[in-house]
Amino acid sequence: MEEIEEIQNFVDMINMRDSNSKEYQKMKIEELSAEIREVIKFQQELFQRIEEFEIKGIQQDLIKYTKMICKNTTEREILKIQEVYLKKIEKEYLKSNKK
Repeated sequence: MEEIEEIQNFVDMINMRDSNSKEYQKMKIEELSAEIREVIKFQQELFQRIEEFEIKGIQQDLIKYTKMICKNTTEREILKIQEVYLKKIEKEYLKSNKK
């Protein structure tokens, strides 16, 4: 039962990050780049933690569910950032080419 609670707390932590989404539109290109790196690092740390759960022998269904939540949440955040990042780069690039 303790394992299920531990997984639930872990999933809640992942979901909290998703609900604390930042205003990427207001960020500069450099800040967005740093955000992407931070999310990727966060994702790697999450998967390391999931590996620890696997080593402990926690139920495989819970592990699969946790991986799915982790992957979907972090990829959604990365895609949000990338979309803004690419638009800003395109805008900057087009602006500098018109000069």
